[in-house]
Formats: sequence, C-alpha cells, structure tokens
Amino acid sequence: MNSDFSFQQAFESLTTQLAAFVFYAFDINGVSIPMVLIWLVSGALVFTCYLGFINVRGFGHAFSLLKNNKRTGANGEITPFQALSTALSGTVGTGNIAGVAVAISLGGPGATFWMIVAGLLGMSTKFVECTLAVKYRQINADGSVSGGPMYYIKTALDKFNLPVLGSILAMAFSVFVIFGSAGFVHVNQGFVQVKSVTGFDNAWLFGAIYAFLVGAVIIGGLKSIARVTSKLVPMMCGIYLLASVLVMLTHASAIPSALWLIVQGAFTPEAGYGGFIGVLIQGFRRAAYSNEAGIGSSPIAHAAAQTKEPVSQGFIGLLEPFIDTVVICTITALVIILTGAYQTPGLDGVQITSGAFASVFSWFPWVLMVALLLFGFSTVISWSYYGMTGWRYLVGQDKHLTQLYKVLFCFVVSMGAVPDVMAVFDFIDSMIFLMAVPNILALYLLLPEVKADLKTYWQKQQQAR
Repeated sequence: MNSDFSFQQAFESLTTQLAAFVFYAFDINGVSIPMVLIWLVSGALVFTCYLGFINVRGFGHAFSLLKNNKRTGANGEITPFQALSTALSGTVGTGNIAGVAVAISLGGPGATFWMIVAGLLGMSTKFVECTLAVKYRQINADGSVSGGPMYYIKTALDKFNLPVLGSILAMAFSVFVIFGSAGFVHVNQGFVQVKSVTGFDNAWLFGAIYAFLVGAVIIGGLKSIARVTSKLVPMMCGIYLLASVLVMLTHASAIPSALWLIVQGAFTPEAGYGGFIGVLIQGFRRAAYSNEAGIGSSPIAHAAAQTKEPVSQGFIGLLEPFIDTVVICTITALVIILTGAYQTPGLDGVQITSGAFASVFSWFPWVLMVALLLFGFSTVISWSYYGMTGWRYLVGQDKHLTQLYKVLFCFVVSMGAVPDVMAVFDFIDSMIFLMAVPNILALYLLLPEVKADLKTYWQKQQQAR
C-alpha cells in the first residue's frame, strides 16, 4: 500500500514538474502567458505573412478542391475528404464545448474575438504542415502510407547538415505523440456528462464499453478509422450545430448586441477579466488548444491522402481551424453569451455550456451528452492512429507490434473513466504540446521550400485554365 502511494506521489510530482516546464509562463500586468502559446501563435503569424495571407486568398480554392474528392491513380490510402474528416475528428472535441466556456468565463465575451483571430492565423500553419506531410511521406511496399512531422523533421535537419539532431528530434516527436495519444480526458469527460445526465455511475463498465467500441474501429487500421470519421464528423457537427441554432433562434433579437459585446469586450475589456492582455490570451489559448495548429497531429492524417500534389492537401488542411475554431467554437461562444450562462455562479467548463442549452430546453443536456460522446469518441480513434504512426516510426512496420500497440491503447482507454486522474491529464497535455517544439522548428526551416512549391502550384493552376 505504501509502495503504491509512493509511486502515485512520485508520478504526480513528475507530472507537476513536467507541466511547469512545458507550460512555463511569464506575467504581464498579472496575466500569465505560456511560452508554448507564444511559440504557436508567433509561428502562425510568421507563416501567414511570409506566404502572403494564404489563409485568406486560398480559402475559396480549398473548398473547390473538396468537390473533386476522388484521386484515381494517386498514391495514398484515403480520399482528401476522409483525411480532413479524420484530422477534424482529432481536433473537434470537448474543447469546443467545455474549453470555450472556460475561455469566456475567464476572459469575458471579448475572448471570442481573439479566438477567431487566432483560428484564422492557425489556418496558415495547417497549410504548411499538411503540405510538408504529403511531400515527405513514405509509401510502403503494401501501399500503406507512413507520414507526419517525424519525417519532415528529419528531412529539415538533414538539409542543414544536422542529421543526428534530426533523428533525435524525430524520435522525440514520436515518443510525445505516442504518450499524447492516450484518450483519458475524452473518456473521462464523456463519463462525467453521462453520469450527470443519466445517473449512471460505473466508471469501469463505461471504460470497458468505450474501449471495446474503439477497438472495433481501430482494428481495421486507417481506412476503417477514415470510414467512420467521414460519416461521424458531419453527423456530430450537424447535431451540435442544429442544437446551437435552435438556442440562437430563441434569442435572435439579442444576437446583434451579443456580437457587439464580443467586439467591444475584445478592445475595452473589464479589469476583472485581466484587462486587454488577459482577454487576448484567453482567446488565443483556446484557439491553439482547440485546433492544434502547429502541434503536428493532423498532418499525420493528411499524409495518407490520395493526391499527387502536396500543396493541394495543404489547402484542404487549412480548412480545419476555420471549421473547428471560427465556426464551431464561435457558435458555442454565442450560445453561452446569448443565454448569459457564463455569468451563472457555481458552473464551470462543460456545466456552463450544458446550462446554456438547458436554459432553453430542459432536455438539451441529453443532446449535449450525445454530442460530447461523439466528439470524444472520434477524437480518441483519430489519435489512436497518430500514436500508432509514432509507434511504427520507432519500432518498425511489423504487424504484430502494430497489433500490440492497439491492444495497449484500448487498455489505456478502458481506464480513462476512473476518477482522480488529473496527474495523467497533465502528463498527456505536456506530451501534446511538446510535439509543437520540433514540429514548428522544422516548419521554419522548410518554409522557403513551401513558398516555392506554392508558386509552382499556382502557375500550374493558371496554365490549366
């Protein structure tokens, strides 16, 4: 008993120190600003300016590419739309529901404005990392694809005559993505919502059922995951957006004033929210945590797209932050602001969002429960593939070792509903944001190459017209 307690204490101490290092922050006017957030947002700003605001001028072209979803004769395992759906399912999750509520409760309605700005900037980061993921992927003998930041990290450092450092950083990224892929937080938050709505209180049974369903999907590999997410993502977004629109319609007359409150709060925030810097940081933090631009997760999915043009998948990839942050997170924010739920004392996180829906229709928490379960489930199965890619990079393509990873992953998922796992949450969050360090470094190093490829791509498009 003492040894277990000692191990728990040691693990909690380790994760506390790790989180303090990864999320090291400095203060401006009493507002804590994490360095990792600066790393992500500054990268997005540089990429946006260097590529001539590709997030704006490439937006229409990105949607036109989705119309031609089939890529006959092109290398890859899944269609570009399935790659987008898989990547979106990894980012659209509880953060879009609970995280937005936290941002508004801490930063006020004005945080929504800066969340949108950060989401728009993140589109440029997605463009760069998804383009590079396709360009430097490897097509295996069986036709499967191995791709993601670990491959272009190695390439980037090799080009600068630093092969050893490149190998170390690529392997480090793979380790981070393996540990970051654990689905604890999504399983746990799903169980919390099910318990609060239905009264069901068996964490072990919930975890076992969840793990069984995850295993049923991931056993078939990426194509199985892509088939599920390509149907699940539109369905879950549709359910959530329909519920949100119904709430907004009941407060239709207040929408203009809510939008004005968002803009006004962004530039003239109340001192209680930490002033201008506090509101800006809350918005940027939520966007970065939600769409994961710069983390290096979704490029792993985009690397498997059936396409001959890496840049074309980069365009499709830039739609992710728009859908995830600019659309879904903003609608969540409007629901919360219109209903005034963020001002209700005693509510936190998902409780704020649930309270916002329940204020209009008492049965809406059931809809939110379904949405949370779908969002969480899709995120877990997508991250299982990200972790598996990191695993394969380290141990090779052996099928038996791949199956071992899937078994271990499902075992971890089965324990996700058990309470008192905050130390595990801190560890997983630390792993995920450590991924951004080597990833964005490689993006900087290869950025001139992406710009040259983009110029060539536009020339081909003009010649084809």
